[in-house]
Amino acid sequence: MLQTFSNRLLRVQLLAMKVMEATPSTETSGFNLTLHPGEPTELLVQLENLGTRSLFIDLRLESNCPASWHQVGVEGQELLPGRRMDAVLYFQIPSDFFENQTALRSGETLTIDYQGQVVVAYHEAEQTEPEIEYAALNLFVRPQSQYSQFLPTVYREVDFINRFLKIFEQAFEPVVNASDTFWAYLNPNTAPQALLPFLAHWVDWRLDPRWSVAQQRRLIQNAIEIYRWRGTRRGLRLFLHLYTNLPIDDHLSHESDKHICIEEATYKAFHLGTVALGQDTALGRGRPYHFIVRLRKPSEMQIDENLIRYIIEQEKPAFCTYELSIVEG
Repeated sequence: MLQTFSNRLLRVQLLAMKVMEATPSTETSGFNLTLHPGEPTELLVQLENLGTRSLFIDLRLESNCPASWHQVGVEGQELLPGRRMDAVLYFQIPSDFFENQTALRSGETLTIDYQGQVVVAYHEAEQTEPEIEYAALNLFVRPQSQYSQFLPTVYREVDFINRFLKIFEQAFEPVVNASDTFWAYLNPNTAPQALLPFLAHWVDWRLDPRWSVAQQRRLIQNAIEIYRWRGTRRGLRLFLHLYTNLPIDDHLSHESDKHICIEEATYKAFHLGTVALGQDTALGRGRPYHFIVRLRKPSEMQIDENLIRYIIEQEKPAFCTYELSIVEG
């Protein structure tokens, strides 16, 4: 929409920076501008000096809408003869305009149509009293409807139809969005926290309140892998990795160099001068089916030793025994 008015000294032109398909019909005259909550809208005010002397410009908006909704941006105050100047009225309606019920008092109705005027005061250098030009401005706050794009053009221009379609859009859009992103509800990493017990039930995983939400997500995602390797070194290392977030270190060939070290307790034959009694040998039958778990953690990391033992007891074969040590390094 374009509107122009001028006199012998100044020409003022109003131009909306965005084409509005649906403009409410109104009996009042003036420039119509539709505002959508949450979307910035700009109104360009072009000023042209038609005289032979410089004009000093003062531009403002007088309206019954809240002052926080708009601001004025100008290039300067002086407009040289024969030159043009662009000023912009910036509008920003709160995104929760229609949902914020606290904005209404008891017995009131929500105002969605506002009136105002663009006021341009100007004067030459020697003048004391400025001359003033007014441009009536009608502001209409309307919801943005995506469904209107499926209508023929003749219906898109009807304000009532756009507002009517928005009712159905607000009712159906959450369902449409949920169906479009349904895959995210089935992924433990992206599913809402309230859905984690349901996903855990799918893989027969028992949720433990001692685990953080992030750890529970990782465990549910890797539950099948844990079941597959239960009772093995690989399965125990994976479980401990998911809790401690220590690296698995598959690239290291020596078990003792890994952050999660799981070694079988082996003893050398008893040869005097080659073994140390009580360290790498044992008298009698020794301890078969015995293994050692050694965790090497950073000094700032906190690890619950009781939970580590719970994990080992759950994952190891019932006939095995173990030792646990947690060291820093």
